[in-house]
Amino acid sequence: MFDINGGEALILLVVAIVVIGPERLPHYAEQLGKWARQLRAFMQDARRKVDEELGVDTTDVDWQALDPRRYDPRRIVRDALLDDLNDIGAALKATPTGRTYTSGEAGAAGAGAGAAVSADAPGPVDPTPAPFDDEAT
Repeated sequence: MFDINGGEALILLVVAIVVIGPERLPHYAEQLGKWARQLRAFMQDARRKVDEELGVDTTDVDWQALDPRRYDPRRIVRDALLDDLNDIGAALKATPTGRTYTSGEAGAAGAGAGAAVSADAPGPVDPTPAPFDDEAT
């Protein structure tokens, strides 16, 4: 919001001390502490009201896992693709020969020959993920 780093904050603090002066500094420090306590009490009251309104025990919710800054789209896509591969692998294992049957080959072989087995169909899919390099471009 203010985009102030540590060095700038230190300079602002020194300027505030010089401008306020040593006579009024204890009064302003006491007032700042009072505001901080009031803000803390307000936040605790707001959290208590939210817990009451939700009616659900929110103490066991892992809020850090829901933090959008921890969102990694690569991990989500990888997990989604692995789920799809696991589903395909399960479907291939359910077929008697472990291969897929295609309708085009069955039509080419003729109606009396039945369904043909695809010779170039992939075998069962290995569900282990490929090595992943975070620093790859």
